[in-house]
Amino acid sequence: MDKFRVNPDENFKISDRSTEWPGDQRIKELSEKGLKKEAKKYIKKNLKQLKHAQELLWASNRRSMLIIFQAMDAAGKDSTIEHVMSGVNPQGVDVNSFKAPSKEELDHNFLWRYWHKMPQRGRIGIFNRSYYEEVLIVKVHPEILESRPIPYGLRGDSFWNARYEDINAMEEHLCRSGTVILKFFLNVSKDEQKQRFLDRLNNPDKHWKFSESDMEERQYWDDYMQAFEDCINATSTAWAPWFVIPADDKWKMRALVSMIITEEIQSLDLKFPTVSEEKQTYLEQIKEKLQKK
Repeated sequence: MDKFRVNPDENFKISDRSTEWPGDQRIKELSEKGLKKEAKKYIKKNLKQLKHAQELLWASNRRSMLIIFQAMDAAGKDSTIEHVMSGVNPQGVDVNSFKAPSKEELDHNFLWRYWHKMPQRGRIGIFNRSYYEEVLIVKVHPEILESRPIPYGLRGDSFWNARYEDINAMEEHLCRSGTVILKFFLNVSKDEQKQRFLDRLNNPDKHWKFSESDMEERQYWDDYMQAFEDCINATSTAWAPWFVIPADDKWKMRALVSMIITEEIQSLDLKFPTVSEEKQTYLEQIKEKLQKK
């Protein structure tokens, strides 16, 4: 996990993090088909552990987990969520994607609409994009900010630093209240994004996934990389670290995300609630009655 975590005191640079991860010698020697097979087996194994851990999370009702995915288009956020969380109880998981804010949401502070979607105790919440869009796309496109009802006196040079501070403070509060926060930046290369766009265009069944905005945002690639770099440097904290996951190979990426989520939730050392002696005696009496019928 330490290979992919961004430490709070680190001078993080995206250019220093490869979008490909070779793995150990055994992984390097696998064919593409063999790699996919091994990754599927690994994710399936983790799912069993994750399912058990989720049951403990639900039963203990003391902790919650917030998992955030941020990335450029076509990096694989949707498919990663689908594969990594496919075996857990859907009653204990909430997946949220956020569209453009409504007028009501814009009339509140920039974190308000996300606050309402934070996971309850005992649950796992997944944000497919999140409040970090407010320091990513909004920073790349400052005209968005100009159209919002924010006091002009607050739009100085310190505006973005203030937003980073607000995010850190909110996440620290959540952690102090029992929420574990995992933040994943799926680091895909520009060339790989291009290939995935072409794959969509060449497959009629995937035309629906392509939009004009995909190509428009691609023009701002360097601006986005700088925005991600600034954001991760400012908001990877001891209580809510960022994990930068190589995303050019989808199956390796999914396996790495699966590993980190499983290990983090297992590290909570959760236990099923114990019952009182009185309740235990009552349960034994019920069991005896059932066995006689």
